[in-house]
Amino acid sequence: MQAFLSSSIPATSYSRSSFLPQPPQAPAKLAILPLSGPRAAAVARRTEAGRPAGRCVAASASSSPAATMKAWAYDAYGDASVLKLDEAAAVPAVGEGQVLVKVAAAALNPVDAKRRAGKFQATDSPLPTVPGYDVAGVVVKVGGGVKGLKEGDEVYGMISEKPLEGPKQSGSLAEYTAVEEKLLALKPKGLDFAQAAGLPLAILTANEGLERAGLAAGKSVLVLGGAGGVGSLAIQLAKQVYGASKVAATASTKKIELLNSLGADVAIDYTKENFEELPDKYDVVFDAVGQGDKAVKVVKEGGSVVVLTGAVTPPGFRFVVSSNGSTLEKLNPYLESGKVKPLIDPTGPFPFSQVVEAFSYLETGRATGKVVIFPVP
Repeated sequence: MQAFLSSSIPATSYSRSSFLPQPPQAPAKLAILPLSGPRAAAVARRTEAGRPAGRCVAASASSSPAATMKAWAYDAYGDASVLKLDEAAAVPAVGEGQVLVKVAAAALNPVDAKRRAGKFQATDSPLPTVPGYDVAGVVVKVGGGVKGLKEGDEVYGMISEKPLEGPKQSGSLAEYTAVEEKLLALKPKGLDFAQAAGLPLAILTANEGLERAGLAAGKSVLVLGGAGGVGSLAIQLAKQVYGASKVAATASTKKIELLNSLGADVAIDYTKENFEELPDKYDVVFDAVGQGDKAVKVVKEGGSVVVLTGAVTPPGFRFVVSSNGSTLEKLNPYLESGKVKPLIDPTGPFPFSQVVEAFSYLETGRATGKVVIFPVP
């Protein structure tokens, strides 16, 4: 399996640009390396006029952040149209135990859209909000108490420890974001920033779900929604990390070959077969699409059903993923060896100017793998 990469939105002035503290100094700079092959062509098609299509690499350790930055933000809940591009947002201050990351790429998740729609207002950060959980970029400033990271390090991670409990007001859809050191890991060698940005929330969710479900060597698992961001990684982790004896997954007809390439032993076309009517039963069912009522019909006695969305029917259970840089570090060898590969929707990546379009595409539910924003200026 290979990771897939591929009308500008006018910049809208956003008046409430002073909601974040402002450190001084000059802009950080990123070197640009050319892409090649199909991904280069895809980026060229979607890159903003005048911006080079390339792969960002490490910023100089001596570069310093600007006082202001470009950031996408919303000051009211609603559909994707509430997002506005602020060209003079304040760069977030770096607190104790934090680093400032020059964002090279970011990714969207369904939780980003639900948060923007106002479904988590009770525990959300104040408005206005710069959305975005997933990030890959370069450390340009280090706060007090940081011991494991330094300026110039290429990193990736999910920037809020709990996505739904007090998430950061200043997220990753900006030129800079401040992140706790413990939530980040060094970017896997061999992956570019766009690939790395598509991993954190999805791979952490897949890993924690399989772990909580008790998947182990010799056990079987069925992944519902195997072509999605989380599902595609759940298939690979089940096979490569947990040693599952049998991995089955569901997808539409045109994505069956993809399931096989990810390592699925059984690929079920949900447009032609009802998985709950098939004779096979599984030790673990990983439901990434909200079919918990059907999922419980195919789990073995004593087995587990992980439900990420929709209603939960016993013995199904739901959990909220936690961000953890040490977990990403443990998974890095599988990513660096190519045993586990990121899957990026071939429609993208979407350039930074097209965040609204990227959200709209994400919310169609048709994405294969992750929707990635790259390059970030």
